[in-house]
Amino acid sequence: MKLIRSLVFDETYYAKDAWSLLKYGYEVDTVKDANEKILAGMTDVFTGNPSYVVHPPFGKWVIAAGEQMFGWNPYGWRFMMAVLGVGAVILVHRVALRLFNHNLTAFLAGLFMAIDGMAIVHSRTALLDQTLMFLTLAAFVAIVMDRDFVKQRLEQNRFNSFYRPWIYLAAILLALACATKWSGVWFVIGIGLLVIFFEVRTRIGLGKTFPVKTSVVSALKLLPIVVVILLTVYTATWYGWIISDVAYNRNWAAANPKEGLQFLPEVLRSLIHYHQTAFAFHTNLTTSHSYQSNPWSWPLNLRPTSFYYEEFAQGVRGCGSEKCAEEVVALGNPLIWWAATLAILQQIWLWFTKRDSRALAIVVMFLAAWAPWLLFQQRTVFSFYAIVMLPYMVLALASVCGQILGPVVNSGKTRAKRALLVGVYVTSTVLLSAFFYPIWTGELIPKWYWQIHMWFGSWI
Repeated sequence: MKLIRSLVFDETYYAKDAWSLLKYGYEVDTVKDANEKILAGMTDVFTGNPSYVVHPPFGKWVIAAGEQMFGWNPYGWRFMMAVLGVGAVILVHRVALRLFNHNLTAFLAGLFMAIDGMAIVHSRTALLDQTLMFLTLAAFVAIVMDRDFVKQRLEQNRFNSFYRPWIYLAAILLALACATKWSGVWFVIGIGLLVIFFEVRTRIGLGKTFPVKTSVVSALKLLPIVVVILLTVYTATWYGWIISDVAYNRNWAAANPKEGLQFLPEVLRSLIHYHQTAFAFHTNLTTSHSYQSNPWSWPLNLRPTSFYYEEFAQGVRGCGSEKCAEEVVALGNPLIWWAATLAILQQIWLWFTKRDSRALAIVVMFLAAWAPWLLFQQRTVFSFYAIVMLPYMVLALASVCGQILGPVVNSGKTRAKRALLVGVYVTSTVLLSAFFYPIWTGELIPKWYWQIHMWFGSWI
């Protein structure tokens, strides 16, 4: 498997920020030719001046963990993304098994996650979105575990509103998600609603009285604890910035003593101001980019983001054709994404017609990942953010495949035909992933072979 020895796309920011966190505890600016020096094995590329960054630090600390183990090189800054990618496949499989209680459906969910191009590219690139995807997925797994835990405790008449270990774990994971990218906050809202919904459905299923009122009261009791966990864990991820004397904006409150909330200590006033300036940056980011894409197009992968592209003439770098190309493009497997988009619509229908709580959970998580971006039509956004949507798309797709197959008791020619249909589809997705694999991993291929992968002009 080829390892692109380059700083790919936004790795040019995050790989450096991660290393500076290890060295200084906060982000530091680098010299102009830093990329070339880093790839040559040099580490003395920092100017010593604090850097202004607009994303919280935790996702960069995750990248830094790989750099700490394997050094400041492409393998080091990408290692943890590969670990999280493998972990996400396992989590998707396990949560599918919990939701559907069907081994084949769970297997298909994990398989779709493992072979999809968006997942493969993010597992080989040091960006923040892979960490966000993993943490929010893990939080979803935690609340599904809480659903089963609450059912068990209610059946045993041992339910205690405050004894909810899986909820506390979910709160920690969501705090870390927000400390990776602020878009994690939408999952706090979505998962909070699902916790109440799961408890209501469980109480109704067990014949408990006043299920809605009791579940809401139970959630309200937990709310102060969850808020404290969220704020404490989130703030703790800024520890390196907090203890520093020279990090960016660290001394803003001292320089502006009459501004901000006066009852707070200087460090918190400075931190809040930092967040205000970063929020202003995010909401006003409208700079045009060749790979920007409208969020409406993300489920269909109409404008994928190219992370890396190089062309070579014959004889250069082993090129055996008139022209060769290397590309890493965050393009999902079309058969998975297009079918999964229809599957999400089917899950919505399933909820409205059969009140299937599993379908609603999948849709809520999908919307938490996607719908908020629809509110920012003027902002510069990219389709690779959609990796956070993928776990719920493959869960929906696997669910539909399981429904098509039907229960095992339905044997005979009809089931055989359905099994053939699902088998042909799954085999086709695997073969298509093999076809697209070279442009997900930056393999050197003839230019004509690269061109036949570009099905639409918007993919170039």
